[in-house]
Amino acid sequence: MTAKALPPVVDAKTWERQLDDLRAREKAATRELDAIAAQRRRMPMVEMPDYTLEGEEGSVRLADIFGDKSQLIVYNHMWFPGEKWQCPGCTGFTSQFTRLDFLEPYDARFVIVTQGPIDEALAYKRRVGNKMTWYSTANSPFGTDVGAPPGGGFAVNVFLRDGDTVYRTWHTNGRGTEQLSHTFALIDLLPYGRQEEWQDSPEDWPQSPTYSRWSGSEDIAALYGPDA
Repeated sequence: MTAKALPPVVDAKTWERQLDDLRAREKAATRELDAIAAQRRRMPMVEMPDYTLEGEEGSVRLADIFGDKSQLIVYNHMWFPGEKWQCPGCTGFTSQFTRLDFLEPYDARFVIVTQGPIDEALAYKRRVGNKMTWYSTANSPFGTDVGAPPGGGFAVNVFLRDGDTVYRTWHTNGRGTEQLSHTFALIDLLPYGRQEEWQDSPEDWPQSPTYSRWSGSEDIAALYGPDA
């Protein structure tokens, strides 16, 4: 079936010339991301209190969530009390991370922390087939203190441990999390891109309301949950 809108057809030399122009911008963006990462490595840090969270095995100090690692990435998963299906964006984003062993050589862990009570959080983890390690901040001010209060949005935070002392080194939310995902990077390579209305696309390109093509939490469960 032929799409209604197609990119223009040109000869190979014209295509190569335009690809070279695009690649120059892509390379510049890569160098800028390198510079941003260099600035991130030079960020100061702030000391954190001695928080206690809830995990699968019971209460656990924030310092002990690191295990034998010195660096910790935390995804603060949105939580809606009493709801069977939690945030589809958070559910879909975290479903990507099924193999985190590559962090081992880098002295790091990546975990989920949510405002949901630990029993409910673990039940949801099983329902949607999530492979990450979950903790609850329902009885701790930790989530609120790192930008993910009850009823609030999601966040990503990074921590560094020195002995028993934990420091916060980085934080982002909103579209700042896109750099952690492979999904948008792949979709943005496609000729039609994400096909969302807010994007700058050629005239007559297929476009839909924002989020309308995203998988829902029930879809994730159907793909990866215990009944998949």
